[in-house]
Amino acid sequence: MKPLKSFFPVLIIFFLFACKSEKKTKPEAIKAPDFTTFQNDADLLKKRTDVVILQEPSGKGMVAVSGALQGRVMTSTSNGLEGRSYGWINKALFESGDTLDHINPFGGEERFWLGPEGGQYSIFFEKGAQFNLDKWQTPRLIDLDVFNLAEQTPQKAVYRKSATLTNYSGFTFELDIERAIEVMSAAEVFQSLELAENTTVNVVGYKTTNTLTNRSDTDWKKETGLLSIWLLGMFNHSDATTVVVPFIEGDEAKLGAIVNDTYFGKVPAERLKVGKGVMYFSGDGKYRSKIGLSPARAKDVLGSYDAESQTLTIVKYSKPEGVSDYVNSLWEMQEEPYKGDVVNSYNDGPPEPGKKPLGPFYELETSSPALALKAGESGTHIQQTYHFEGDEVALDGIARQLLGVSLEEIKGAFH
Repeated sequence: MKPLKSFFPVLIIFFLFACKSEKKTKPEAIKAPDFTTFQNDADLLKKRTDVVILQEPSGKGMVAVSGALQGRVMTSTSNGLEGRSYGWINKALFESGDTLDHINPFGGEERFWLGPEGGQYSIFFEKGAQFNLDKWQTPRLIDLDVFNLAEQTPQKAVYRKSATLTNYSGFTFELDIERAIEVMSAAEVFQSLELAENTTVNVVGYKTTNTLTNRSDTDWKKETGLLSIWLLGMFNHSDATTVVVPFIEGDEAKLGAIVNDTYFGKVPAERLKVGKGVMYFSGDGKYRSKIGLSPARAKDVLGSYDAESQTLTIVKYSKPEGVSDYVNSLWEMQEEPYKGDVVNSYNDGPPEPGKKPLGPFYELETSSPALALKAGESGTHIQQTYHFEGDEVALDGIARQLLGVSLEEIKGAFH
């Protein structure tokens, strides 16, 4: 174990197509189950790491970002300092002051990672290592390395990092990373989603622009392995959280399986329901499981709804048309190393009977295509994360327009 502070010098820098309503009222704070405020989480983070607080002009939409954790969005809120904190944060790990051996799961609702995790082009296993948990090692670059704050405004922060990575097959990548995080105003949120503005919900939205550059004199080729930009969001769960993933319908003979649901053993039927053009996955934090969709099946949007807090989360990302090569992260020597998934969702839970879960929490994840970058070339993956909290009539309209289903359908999937 090493003390956390040795890695983290403390430097404090600081919706809608809906049914039309004649009553335009200011949204009130949700009086649902107890929750951690954004203020409480921000205060904890400031004691242990560097934090930049981004804030949109009204002061209600706020995002906490840590450069010491690779420009990670730790959490956000739609209702100011006393509003609900949406990101899951591993408070026990922060408060311990320690770092761990294989990975430091500090949490955060959008972290920058790179793939692939497994296979002959893995960046998580050394050459010749067996694909098991004892040999698995998160690269320090995406675990403990500090990304440097290069630019900052009240609404935007830009981080940069130069590094080298060597994959399982022995190829070394020389790369530059740029990660820009920008919080949007409420008007920008509704406009970006082509929704009519609505004042009966609180809203926060932010966009991250993630760029990887090959700064070597050698082209990155499939034969020696490629990287992908991988964004993972860890969110606070509840017993009534349901993940919603729209998908492209069609013949399995042409498009392949609708969903990959065997990451940690097949997901039980009562936890994954596949309907017409949409699937529902339980995000209750009680059963360790994961799903993924291929580029032939995935759309450019997914989300979740927490019926206890009346919070709708939407994730949109850049998905280039006609691209089918995505890195494969399965822990094995692979026959098809570029047949990986584009979007994933993970539900935390005990890894085995009697063991404690890591969180619990649930995740929404997206990936860029495999990046076959020529010398000096760059590839970019953009993701937007939105939280809407408040009136269910308004939230129903947003869910119908963006996810294609009603709140009633979402809430009825598992309850």
